[in-house]
Amino acid sequence: MAVVNNPIVVMKRYEMKYLMSPEQTEFFKKSVEDYMKIDKFGLTSIASLYYDTPDYRLIRTSLEKPPFKEKIRLRSYGIATDSSPVFLELKRKAYGIVYKRRVQSTLPLVKKFFDCEGDICAGGQINREITTFRDYYETLVPACLIIYDRIAYFQPDGDLRLTIDHNPRYRYDDLNLKTSMEGISLLQEGYTILEVKVQQAVPLWLSAILTKGRIYKNSFSKYGEAYRQQLVEKR
Repeated sequence: MAVVNNPIVVMKRYEMKYLMSPEQTEFFKKSVEDYMKIDKFGLTSIASLYYDTPDYRLIRTSLEKPPFKEKIRLRSYGIATDSSPVFLELKRKAYGIVYKRRVQSTLPLVKKFFDCEGDICAGGQINREITTFRDYYETLVPACLIIYDRIAYFQPDGDLRLTIDHNPRYRYDDLNLKTSMEGISLLQEGYTILEVKVQQAVPLWLSAILTKGRIYKNSFSKYGEAYRQQLVEKR
């Protein structure tokens, strides 16, 4: 289970997403072996519970692709319990740059926070930002659960990070992190989502691999796609 030593994390970086076919996924994995290493957690099942207003204001705004957008989610690595660590993440994107505030907590404390019965962490700037976000939207409730199986790569002595998400899935019922890792598939079987996360420029060797594999950037949003699929199903 992934637990950070520092319960508060601040990130600022560029994030780019790519959809890959099964063939492109295998090509990419083989191509990056000489440059990147798989992190110590290996293949990890991740669940992200997105909070939204009752009328889905946050995701509807995001799908309009404005220059600034934001969302909040609660993440667990595997099935959570009341005592296991979970991570509340406030994620904002402005003109291509992603800013993330991440706080380690537990399910009971997160529930109290969204019920406006307490702070999410002990004071400070991060607490103020997350609390201001909650108060601005007034009512935030569990809206969608996104689950996937992730392999993360890191670059020794560098800031580049890659993740490949297998079998992304979602559900709109049973919205908690304690039940199961089951859900409805977001993509065709075998397709994956590659995310490139870097603070500076993408290295030339990576650009060459993406070009050779005909792997093209895509503004894919897991929550956004789940929302679209839900609308289609309702219609």
